Amino acid sequence: MKSESLAIIAGGNIRRLRRANAWSQEELGAKSGLHRTYIGSIERAETNLTLSTLQKIAVALHCTPQELLEKHGGTK
Repeated sequence: MKSESLAIIAGGNIRRLRRANAWSQEELGAKSGLHRTYIGSIERAETNLTLSTLQKIAVALHCTPQELLEKHGGTK
């Protein structure tokens, strides 16, 4: 069984938490200091995150970087 990449897990968690806050990608981008298209690319796992980017997004989402890397069951 192939495990999911961290980029897929992080992207899914970022999307899930962003939607839970009822934020657009543009709003999360503004809160984290990143461009909205980059947020979309991260959510789709099209790009690899740096640790500093992971930290910026975690701060904006009021969570820890570790939470963004944890695999969650189910889909939202």
